[in-house]
Amino acid sequence: MTIVPIAGCTERLLPRVSAWKGQCPPCYRAVMQEHEKLWDPLTPQEVGPLFRSSVFPWWIAGGYAIEHFVGRSLRSHDDIDVLVLRKDSSALRSALSAWDCWAADPPGRLRPWAPGETLPQHVHDVWCRAASDGPWRFQIMLDDGDRDHWRSRRCRCVTKPVSELTWGRADGVPFLVPEVQLFYKAQAPRPKDVLDLQASLPLLSHAQRTWLREAIATAYGQDNAWLRVLDAKPGTAR
Repeated sequence: MTIVPIAGCTERLLPRVSAWKGQCPPCYRAVMQEHEKLWDPLTPQEVGPLFRSSVFPWWIAGGYAIEHFVGRSLRSHDDIDVLVLRKDSSALRSALSAWDCWAADPPGRLRPWAPGETLPQHVHDVWCRAASDGPWRFQIMLDDGDRDHWRSRRCRCVTKPVSELTWGRADGVPFLVPEVQLFYKAQAPRPKDVLDLQASLPLLSHAQRTWLREAIATAYGQDNAWLRVLDAKPGTAR
């Protein structure tokens, strides 16, 4: 949150805003930054109609993808992630022409993504809302790839055929396969990521588990903590 003076105010204020103990000082107002504004995330079923006529592939990612895989709700969700390949970003922006879209550029700060603009390579996170005065409704995650293969932006050696990125559908809504989602969570896992791993691990096939282990080792190194979990015998992982 930024503290700015009200136009026309001539009152001299204490030089240290911190002295106001978190309150907005006289003749000043608090301006909430865009990334501080409220979220009211859509559900996967509400996201579906927005992309149903799209000519590019897309997937519900994040915690919802894990819940779809395990077949049950694991926790509440503060947002919802939609994965789209970077090559399709122009078609994506056209599909969202009625939406107010903001790019994380640089990461940690938001700025408007104008229709027709090609996002720079370092931008891979876009927040979307129906109107500029409304809450954020969903988040786009851009990742690399071509028509046939997805490639991780974190390590181009980690790849998978686009045809193998979907783990089923619900009401026509495609969900990202769990091993790819867990791969992204493995770099710096938060408590909710550990919960997602614990719920998914007993259900992963040998092929999914092998791919995940190789991807983590390749991108993050052999000392990644999740490798020990993946290497543990079923029923002994902690």
